[in-house]
Amino acid sequence: MLKFSLFVMLFWLFGNPFIAILVLLILLYVLDRRFVGITPSFVKPLKRISRIKKLRQQINQSPNEVSAKHELARLLIERKKYKEALQWLEPLQNTLEDSAEYWDDLGIGYLHNGDEERFAASTLHGLKLNPRVKYGAPYLRLAAYYSNGRAEQALAYIRDFQTINSSSCEAYDQLAAIYKKLGNNQEARSAIDEGLRIYRMLPRYKKRQERKWAVRLYFKKVKG
Repeated sequence: MLKFSLFVMLFWLFGNPFIAILVLLILLYVLDRRFVGITPSFVKPLKRISRIKKLRQQINQSPNEVSAKHELARLLIERKKYKEALQWLEPLQNTLEDSAEYWDDLGIGYLHNGDEERFAASTLHGLKLNPRVKYGAPYLRLAAYYSNGRAEQALAYIRDFQTINSSSCEAYDQLAAIYKKLGNNQEARSAIDEGLRIYRMLPRYKKRQERKWAVRLYFKKVKG
């Protein structure tokens, strides 16, 4: 009803239904980005592309800039250019051998280039250097990987993650999916309920970060 009333007001202002719909969609997008955070950002990819361009120029001028190469590789991973990211990451092994973040990034590169053995080895090495690296996100990546056929191992990694980050709705979403694969529907429902309970208890700033996963949990609950 509110959206319809807003549309009527915009139609009255602009006198054109197509412009009114366009403005309404823009308003809804802005409000979502400001208060909800479900829709993707259109600005962030543009900033990423600009930063990649600057890093390439920086590396051309200073070929030994290790931090610039690592940042470039991370941004390429965000753009899903995993093959190129791996080409930047592999030569840095000796220089960044003590960086847990580097080993996790390297593991992501290997995973998406089909080298699953090196993915697991690199990710676990990063966790050995720092079990709390990236707030435990590597554990979820391992859990997602092992959930296809090795569910018990996947559950173990989710539990490892929860010892570090117990307020993650993403973890409960994956936990519910893994229990579903195991055919344990009761445990899956319990994971969904627990994830939604935790979401309701989160502070406002944290809710915005976790809202995407809370929505997924809600729809899983509705579907039963």
